[in-house]
Amino acid sequence: MKGCIVGGTMLVPGVSGGSMAMILGIYSSLISAVSSFRQKKSRNFCFLLVFCIGAMVGMALLSNPISYLITTYPKPTMYFFIGAVIGGIPMIIRESKIHAFSWRVPAYISLGVLIVVGISVFPFRSENIGQLTGLSGFLSLFAAGAIAAIALLLPGVSVSYFLLLLGLYDETITAIQTFQLSFLIPMLLGGIVGIILTAKLFFTKA
Repeated sequence: MKGCIVGGTMLVPGVSGGSMAMILGIYSSLISAVSSFRQKKSRNFCFLLVFCIGAMVGMALLSNPISYLITTYPKPTMYFFIGAVIGGIPMIIRESKIHAFSWRVPAYISLGVLIVVGISVFPFRSENIGQLTGLSGFLSLFAAGAIAAIALLLPGVSVSYFLLLLGLYDETITAIQTFQLSFLIPMLLGGIVGIILTAKLFFTKA
């Protein structure tokens, strides 16, 4: 059920899957299962399998309602997404545990802004993806999945918002609705690689 909630909310740009997992009390368990997978393979595998199945069910259930809202009420829906982004700021501040001002704070914020701007001008866009076939199309979607996966493990960063910046949000929602495996499988594989690398680089072993 918790995986279902996290998976469903991941489809909403601005709503962080990591933040939702933290609210539900499973964030530490997810990080531990990925970063120390080899230590307790059977338990970690079962935990991640059940969570991923729940997340996919949540995505499948909410993809149609979210697509309908974006198509029928585009401006109110997008304003809601903006509100979701702003609403996540207090949680990010609490989790950062910053008690005193440091020059590093504005430096990190500036770095984050530069990264988001850089992603927004990423070479490939959604209108070009449909024209890419074979290895080039696979690698492009694989890269998009890996980038989006980084947001999954970082609280306050939205997976769907990253897809929106890449211009792949609508296409991803449509692919989930129609079970377009040629689109979803490369992104899924990229996501798995991105999650493993992010867990190893940014988090210590539990």
